Amino acid sequence: MSSGEGKVVCVTGASGFIASWIVKFLLQRGYTVRGTVRDPSNPKKVDHLLKLMVQRRGCSFLRQISWKKVPLTMLFKVELIDPALKGTLNVLKSCARSPSVKRVILTSSVSAVKFSSRPITPEVVVDETWFSDPDFCRESELWYTLSKTLAEAAAWKFVNENNIDMVVINPSMVVGPLLQPEINESVEPILNLINGVPFPNDALGWLDVKDVADAHILAYEIASANGRYCVAERVVHYSEIARILRDLYPTIQISDKCENDEPYEPPYQISKEKASSLGVKFTPLEVALKDTVESFREKNILDF
Repeated sequence: MSSGEGKVVCVTGASGFIASWIVKFLLQRGYTVRGTVRDPSNPKKVDHLLKLMVQRRGCSFLRQISWKKVPLTMLFKVELIDPALKGTLNVLKSCARSPSVKRVILTSSVSAVKFSSRPITPEVVVDETWFSDPDFCRESELWYTLSKTLAEAAAWKFVNENNIDMVVINPSMVVGPLLQPEINESVEPILNLINGVPFPNDALGWLDVKDVADAHILAYEIASANGRYCVAERVVHYSEIARILRDLYPTIQISDKCENDEPYEPPYQISKEKASSLGVKFTPLEVALKDTVESFREKNILDF
């Protein structure tokens, strides 16, 4: 019997890049999945999910959901929508009213971890004990980072006050193969590089979407999972991403120029220790990048 046999889960924002892979893996493990999407009538948002339903029975998609009427054993992947704070708390309030929800897996971001006045150098190791500073984010006008930071902080406050079991996944930049037909903000920088756009002057953590999805499921299935889990295969500057792509696709004119003439942003490290203890295995970045580009070709986003 598969580990999920007889169990019902809900994946909010099920059509998204990460969420689609979570749905796929849950179905493969025998779970019954209830997925929520904003517009079930939009084929670009649901067709790839409907294909999963055909391949694996036990999946349905709803515009709205009444948590009390669905026999959930957990609530999977709270998607941080605009406004992130309100969206997160609305779902958590529904969880608090539903005694069938056993554990919440919140998809946050490394943005909620590493942005503060603490220095970032190649020797620095960012881990789960780090929290981004809202005041620093405001002063630096890092509005996306601020939304992620405030949403996660509010979520922790709410679940602690309402005795909800929550585990948080903090992914870095996510690349890899797409199940949905369109690109998303996470893989768009890779498409830009392939199209010859000068690379950003930034150093980021990177990992494969399938590893992120696996981390979510492990965080649910393993009873001892707790707190936050930073997930990144490695941290590299965009110049290194461009170099890897040039090595993989030497006939493509990938730019070797940075978007500005400033010194390169320094890399740093993101600890793998806690994620590895959960059982997360990281796909090499080179493989994830190749799978990303091949996915672009498969979906006719690129033609070369």
